[in-house]
Amino acid sequence: MYKHSPFRFLFFAASVWFAALLTIPIASTAPRPSPVPGATQQEASGATVPRGKKLVMKDGTFQVVSSYQLDGDRVRYFSVERSEWEEIPASLVDWAATKQAEAAGRKADAALTNQIKAGEDAAKTAPLDVDASFEVVPGVLLPPGQGFFLLDGRAISPLKQSAASAKLNKGHLVEQVVVPLPVIPTRTSVDLPGRHAAFRITNPNPEFYFRTADLGEPQIELLVARSEGDKRHIENIDTFFGQQNNKGKTVSLQEWQVAKGLYRFTLGKSLAPGEYALAQFFPEEGISLLLWDFGVDAHRTDKTGKK
Repeated sequence: MYKHSPFRFLFFAASVWFAALLTIPIASTAPRPSPVPGATQQEASGATVPRGKKLVMKDGTFQVVSSYQLDGDRVRYFSVERSEWEEIPASLVDWAATKQAEAAGRKADAALTNQIKAGEDAAKTAPLDVDASFEVVPGVLLPPGQGFFLLDGRAISPLKQSAASAKLNKGHLVEQVVVPLPVIPTRTSVDLPGRHAAFRITNPNPEFYFRTADLGEPQIELLVARSEGDKRHIENIDTFFGQQNNKGKTVSLQEWQVAKGLYRFTLGKSLAPGEYALAQFFPEEGISLLLWDFGVDAHRTDKTGKK
């Protein structure tokens, strides 16, 4: 019969006893760090701050640290430069200068935070650099191309230009695309062909978007047309020594620049049923005879009174 060696038994017992010792927690007898003179509770507990701060020495030099602790007559700090804990005598530290540097750092952080917030606020209200894929309403993008677009609810449609005719008070046709500014007194009558515009809406409160050709700010007016026979009379333009006085009826517009070369126009009041045209004015030339025309129809109701 095989017999166990007494030496093997003693070796096994010693191994079990040593392993048990490793599992017993060892209580630290080191003294707890004392708070730094004038330090905050966060600094005294050694909590790490997000950015480095200066631990200023009495010789004028400093250590950039993430946190520091006072332990008796020693200062223990974590060096940002070397990414390790180090110790120096507490008598080498200029505590007044250290607190002053911390105050200056907090002031600089606050100024930077305010600057960033101001930049973010400005970015929210500043015009976009480009209008590519510009969203006029959630899920509706502005089509490409220049000129006017009419937003009716969630429908965005380009407005086509119609060529107006212009006649001087003596009956002579003005053949230019832009009504000029002569230096003699004249009256010019501007009319659109056809009794009604081809493009029709029933919404009395549409919005308009205008994409310019030269990125400059346009001068736009919304004109009321009056149906007369087979035409729509827009307005009379009285000119005297280069100064125009438009006699037509206009509708007030509010204008916002939403991107470079892209402008949004909203109405000052609801549109009554009728004929309208958007006209562009050029300060040095006059009114363009290429107008963006549309008509507004009244809501129709069925026999139940529903629209």
